[in-house]
Amino acid sequence: MTRAFYFLLFFSISFFSAGNTKDNFLPNIAELVEDTSSAVVNVSVIKTVKSQSRHSPFPGSPRGFPFDDFFNFPFEEPKQQRERKISSGGSGFIISGDGYILTNHHVVAEASEIVISLNDRREFKATLIGSDEKSDVALLKVNTREDLPYLELGNSDEIRVGDWVVAIGSPYRLNFSVTAGIVSAKSRSIPDQGTSYIPFIQSDVAINPGNSGGPLFNLKGEVIGINAMIYSSGGGYMGISFTIPINYASEIVEQLKNDGIVSRGWLGVSVQEVTKDLADSFKLGNPRGALIGNVLKGSPAEKAGLKNGDVILSFNKQNIIYSGDLPLIVGRIKPDTAVDALIFRSGIEKRIRVKVGMLEEIKKEKVIPASQDKNDDLLGLKLISVENLPNERIKQIQVEAGVYVEEVLDGPAKEAGIQVGDVITNMAFQEVSNLEDYESILSEFNSGDNLAIRIVRNGNGSFITIKLKK
Repeated sequence: MTRAFYFLLFFSISFFSAGNTKDNFLPNIAELVEDTSSAVVNVSVIKTVKSQSRHSPFPGSPRGFPFDDFFNFPFEEPKQQRERKISSGGSGFIISGDGYILTNHHVVAEASEIVISLNDRREFKATLIGSDEKSDVALLKVNTREDLPYLELGNSDEIRVGDWVVAIGSPYRLNFSVTAGIVSAKSRSIPDQGTSYIPFIQSDVAINPGNSGGPLFNLKGEVIGINAMIYSSGGGYMGISFTIPINYASEIVEQLKNDGIVSRGWLGVSVQEVTKDLADSFKLGNPRGALIGNVLKGSPAEKAGLKNGDVILSFNKQNIIYSGDLPLIVGRIKPDTAVDALIFRSGIEKRIRVKVGMLEEIKKEKVIPASQDKNDDLLGLKLISVENLPNERIKQIQVEAGVYVEEVLDGPAKEAGIQVGDVITNMAFQEVSNLEDYESILSEFNSGDNLAIRIVRNGNGSFITIKLKK
C-alpha cells in the first residue's frame, strides 16, 4: 500500500466521523415546521375585472360562430364592458391572536374578496386594513371568536449571510409546502423593479408563484421576512429569491394600523453610482457614495444646500457604499426629521444638516429638440446655449442655463452616450451657463484626459465621464 492510499483512507474516516457529530449535521427543520405551519395561511383573492365583448349580428349564436369575424370587420358593433371575476392567490401568516395577517400588496391588489384558509381547513373572510405598493406589504384582519395561532417575529437585522432559513407557502396552490436554504446576501436593492425602497434579503430558498406573502423563518422558528419575488427569465425558480425584512415590514405595519397609509422620507435628488473613472475625476479615492446628478427645486436637499456633483458618503450616520443605499436609508426616516449628511465636495468632506421631507410622486416632462444655429466642437457635438432657445422650449426642458445638444456626431461624446436633447450644465465641476463657459472649460483639457460632465435628460441630471481621444 502506498502512502497516498493511507492518507486518503485516514482523510475519509476523519471526514465521515466528523460528519456524524451533532454539530455537523444539516439542520433538521421538522419540529420548526410542526410548530409554525398552523399560523401560515393560504390567501385566496377574487378580483372583478372588465372585459370587452361585441354584439353578434346573429343573436343566440354560439361563441366562435363562423360569420362573427365577417360581420365584425369592417362593420363592427360597439364594444360593451362586462364584468367578470377572476381568482388568484398567494400566502400569508398570522402575526397576532386577534387576527392580523401579513402578506404582499401584489397578492391582494384590487381584490373584491379575500378568503384566508388555515391548514386545519378553517376559512375566514378577511378585511384589508391597509396596503402599500412601494414596500409590497399588505395588512389583513379576520374577525373571529376562535383562537388563532400566530407567529413570533424575529430580528431581521441579526440574520447573517450563510444562515439557514426556511420558507412555508403555497406555490402553484400546493398548500403549505416547505423549502429551505441559506441567506445569500442582505440589503439588496432592485431599482429596475420599482422596489428601490426595500432592503431585500436574498436567499437560495425555492420560491415560486404562490409563495408570495409567506413567511421566511430563522432556525428558531421566528419570522425574519415576507417572501416577495424571484429572479427568473421564465417565471420559475432559478436559485435567487428576495424577501422583505420583517423589521422593515413592521415599520410599514405600524403606519398602516395607525394611519392607513405609509409616509416615507424624501430628499429630492437623483443619484447615480460613482464609477472608478468618476472617483478618479473627483479625487475621491475608492469608488463609494451616491453622486447627486440633480437637485430638485424647493426640495429638502436644495434647502439644506446640497448641490449637483456632491457625493453623499453617509446619511443619518449610515455609510453609503452604493448609490442604491441612499433611498433605502432616506425612505425609512420619518418626514420632518433632521439628520446629518457627510458629503464630498471639491476635494473635501463636509457635514450638512438636512431636514427630510415627505415622498410624493413627481411628473417629468419630455424634452423636445429645438431647431437653432449649431456649434461644432472636438467632442463631436452641435450645441446651442439654452438662453437662446424659445421660452416654451426652456419650460419644457426645465433647465434655464447650460448648452443644449442639437446633434451628436461621431466622437467621444457619442461613445460616452450623449444624446440629442441632453443639456450640459456642468463640466469638471464648474457651472456651464452658455457656450462661452463650455468652450472655456473644454480648452483646459488635453487628449487622453477624463472629463466629468453633468447632463440633464428628461428632467433627470446625471454625471458621465468622457475620455478625450489622443
